[in-house]
Amino acid sequence: MTDAILVINAGSSSLKFSVFALADGLAAGTGIDLTLKGQIEGIGSAPRFVAKKADGTVLEDATWEAGGGHARALGHLRDWLAGNRDGADLAAVGHRVVHGGPEHDVPVKVDATIMEKLERLVPLAPLHQPHNLAPIKAIAEAMPELPQVACFDTAFHRGHAPVSEHFALPIEFYDRGVRRYGFHGLSYEYIAASLPEVAPDIARGRVVVAHLGNGASMCAIKDGKSIESTMGYTAVDGLPMGTRCGALDAGLVVDLIKQRGMSPDDVEALIYKRSGLQGVSGLSNDMRELLASDKPEARLAVDIFVYRICQELGSLAASLGGLDAFVFTAGIGENAAPVRRMVCEGSEWIGIRLDASANDGPAGGARRISTPDSPVAAWVIPTDEERMIALHTLRVVGG
Repeated sequence: MTDAILVINAGSSSLKFSVFALADGLAAGTGIDLTLKGQIEGIGSAPRFVAKKADGTVLEDATWEAGGGHARALGHLRDWLAGNRDGADLAAVGHRVVHGGPEHDVPVKVDATIMEKLERLVPLAPLHQPHNLAPIKAIAEAMPELPQVACFDTAFHRGHAPVSEHFALPIEFYDRGVRRYGFHGLSYEYIAASLPEVAPDIARGRVVVAHLGNGASMCAIKDGKSIESTMGYTAVDGLPMGTRCGALDAGLVVDLIKQRGMSPDDVEALIYKRSGLQGVSGLSNDMRELLASDKPEARLAVDIFVYRICQELGSLAASLGGLDAFVFTAGIGENAAPVRRMVCEGSEWIGIRLDASANDGPAGGARRISTPDSPVAAWVIPTDEERMIALHTLRVVGG
């Protein structure tokens, strides 16, 4: 009987899952192979369950009436997996948890004490943390004997220099946990771990990685370690995103509440759900739709997105003391060639020379998209947060 690790990445209305078989068993702690993957979309509205083999072959495509939330979605997944694991026994479950706070710089096995601490961090990541924790609770109730591991998006950024972590606020706020955390750490950790094999000439150099998706951020990496990130105390800082505004003058938030009569809940909804690409364009938070649109506001939304990426690239390069490579990853980064082109053209001053044919080539796989003589290399490298979570879970539970 083969051991397997289930990986869950839960959002507000979706749940992605992957199953990794352990080549030599849990105790050996070596080798994982993706066997199943899928997602449940439309949780709370029109749920749809899709499961596939590792090669993309669809095993099931099912829907059911709305209701039951994440608990029902997890129940469906649990029942389906019981008959579709090819004889594998679930040895552990690994979860993506967006916020680990100041205490957690490595993945941890979840218990009641850990859950209590993670629930206190919900106000710092209101769009993510509650939904990350919901499957942990549901599995703990249904299968209390099954080990669960929380893998944090903030952990990779722990260890930043004090000048990076601190806001210019009275020091007691830092002592209470008010500091710059950074996010998308599992994605950046995967890219950093991939570089020695994919691009060994830059693996120990000064690299900026842009995780560009519905959530977007950038990270400065030196010698494989995070030095700086565009995201700070919450996952709304930095770049404009699908529905999040990105960096915002704090004085404006005060003005919205005191002078314009908005409640804190109204402001939260504005900056998390009504801004970014969706807010500026008035059309969509989907980059594909914006690039295909002839609406001026859609073009403006894309231009603002690109402009801020170019700005942050300069800032992160300054943090690194120079730049050797720039890496695009995640949904937009891996698939939107026009966005990559505009970013690279706007960053020629820093030494990026785009190879247009390489950039416009088919998506999939790691590839260099800068010219051979480009002083700064530009790459597209697919990320794999689920595999990173599976590896962490194996290390924690397997010892």
